[in-house]
Amino acid sequence: MAHLLGAEALHLEVPTKVVFDAVTLGVAEGDRIGIVGRNGDGKSSLLGMLAGRREPDRGQVTVRSGTTIGVLDQEDRFEPGETVGGAIVGDAPEHEWAGDARVREVIAGLAGDLDWEAEVESLSGGQRRRVALARLLAGQWDVLALDEPTNHLDVEAIAWLAEHLKRRWPANQGALLVVTHDRWFLDEICTATWEVHDRIVEPFEGGYAAYILQRVERDRQAAAIEQKRQNLARKELAWLRRGAPARTSKPKFRIDAANVLIEDVPEIRNATELKSLAVSRLGKEVVNLLDAGVAYGEREVLRDVEWRLAPGERTGILGVNGAGKSTLLGLIAGTVEPTSGSVKRGKTVKVATLTQRLDELEEHLNDPVRVVIGRLRTSFTVGAGSKAQDLTPGQMLERMGFTSAQLSTPVKDLSGGQKRRLQLLLILLDQPNVLILDEPTNDLDTDMLAAIEDLLDSWPGTLIVVSHDRYFLERVTDQQYAILDRRLRHLPGGVDEYLKLRATQDRVKADGGRRASASPAPHRASQPALSEPALSRAALSGAELRAAEKELAAVERKMERLQSDTAKARDGLAALDQSDYALLNAEMVKITALEDEVAALEDRWLELSELLG
Repeated sequence: MAHLLGAEALHLEVPTKVVFDAVTLGVAEGDRIGIVGRNGDGKSSLLGMLAGRREPDRGQVTVRSGTTIGVLDQEDRFEPGETVGGAIVGDAPEHEWAGDARVREVIAGLAGDLDWEAEVESLSGGQRRRVALARLLAGQWDVLALDEPTNHLDVEAIAWLAEHLKRRWPANQGALLVVTHDRWFLDEICTATWEVHDRIVEPFEGGYAAYILQRVERDRQAAAIEQKRQNLARKELAWLRRGAPARTSKPKFRIDAANVLIEDVPEIRNATELKSLAVSRLGKEVVNLLDAGVAYGEREVLRDVEWRLAPGERTGILGVNGAGKSTLLGLIAGTVEPTSGSVKRGKTVKVATLTQRLDELEEHLNDPVRVVIGRLRTSFTVGAGSKAQDLTPGQMLERMGFTSAQLSTPVKDLSGGQKRRLQLLLILLDQPNVLILDEPTNDLDTDMLAAIEDLLDSWPGTLIVVSHDRYFLERVTDQQYAILDRRLRHLPGGVDEYLKLRATQDRVKADGGRRASASPAPHRASQPALSEPALSRAALSGAELRAAEKELAAVERKMERLQSDTAKARDGLAALDQSDYALLNAEMVKITALEDEVAALEDRWLELSELLG
């Protein structure tokens, strides 16, 4: 593969430490590299040096002649008064950018719902991030350097970005460098991972899952030094192999080696024991939302919400920005009153909310961390049943990644990630039995996210999570719900089902808009998004409606039959000669074909269900 850029003997220092020492790297055509590491170890500095934005103290970065590098910074910067259209396409005439299919796709995917003439300064953080991404992706680059591209993006935008990057840069074309804490995104688009730590950059093959396996193997060789990180990584690996069907169906690392590593690792959560403890702390009634609805004046946000939270329930909430997630959390916490229906709470319920703000820390800014923690409790119980143990506040701080030296640091001098961890610890020390996490992953690196996930695994209570971090959401919750059309809907198929439902919703809405228009609407640059045509139930004729209902019933029957055939085929594998690899392989090919057919039928079933809704 052709060489694009390289770094030789890079050395970088800041006033308090050496960040890099003699780092040598290369980037070639087709590389898709995720950059991970702890906060403050130099990920953004490395990206800046490779992209030519920052000069190393020693060493050099070389770039192949003619290579263009596009950079997305952590902070989105725009000129005062700059409009959405001006930011994305500049002064280019409309016929020029509108005639470019690639640019149209970017605008439709990221800015199709934005007013083309609106000033960027008036937009929300997520909308500004989409404009910054659209501006970058509309250009022609050989190398993309993305620093936290998923910040402020919702699940749909992140999924669109991943799919676009895979299509836009097929194998052996261009290169991609990504600094992100979004582990799903890393696994989805990256073919290599660089870990930044201890003044070096260590390369690994594959995305996040492969990186975890290789890091475990590295840690096993240096167990005395890396015992703590090894245990967390092994637990993470166990979840990757056991708990995520979408990943285990398409393995990204050596299955045999993974099985050896996790054969003595228990399930990440003892669900029975945790629920038993939750019942003892909560009783059988937690929070019941009964036909609850909320309206602000004429604007209805939620309607007919029927949800009975159970002790020990772990639920993720999905929805676009503005769908009503915060309002739903407010109903559970008691900070929002329903305008219709009712909300009933158990007598022993104690709700705590980790908000996106750091309000809990405001009154403690000048106090050392040790003093802030010591005021609350002298001990904290972690784990369940026979594995329960009492930890001191200092031990809890250590578990949350604080060093002994940082215990004397005033809260105001902590980094964003440290403040976030301290905020969560203060809430947990208050011993709530219903915990609401609103975007808890902000400012946290992948190692600290794993540590927090590990802590939540032993927390006995009801957990409600709103997060755009798909990996975290799937990791710490057991089920997901979505707010769609002001109603709460269960998602048996998880995030994948939500994305399919939203795509169908968008197609139906686009089709409805075209049908409602008696004459062609004048072209507006603010509406460049084009969607696949779709039919809504109201638009179907009687014959079409009956045909759709008939097809839905046929699809359900066929799915049931194929699932039965798949189960029988898998059971039949045990009766075959296990040494006849050719026969076993042929049977697995048949089983895979059956599973693919079921997956296709499930997609069609979802489309028909939404159509007939």
